[in-house]
Amino acid sequence: MTFDRITFDPQIMGGRACIRGMRITVSVIVRQVAHGAAIDEILKGYPDLEPEDIRQAMEYAAWLSEEEVHSG
Repeated sequence: MTFDRITFDPQIMGGRACIRGMRITVSVIVRQVAHGAAIDEILKGYPDLEPEDIRQAMEYAAWLSEEEVHSG
């Protein structure tokens, strides 16, 4: 899976997953969605974001949470 809007730069937010090189981390977006913020609210609070940024942040978080399950 390709995440072309998720960037990692040691000089920006300590290398954490960010949106398009901005100082907006994936975790900030995911946390806002988890707390019930609507996409329009997030875009209003972060005017440099685009709807695709939010979608991709959520997809990236879902991808990270995949784990292999081993049955006993």
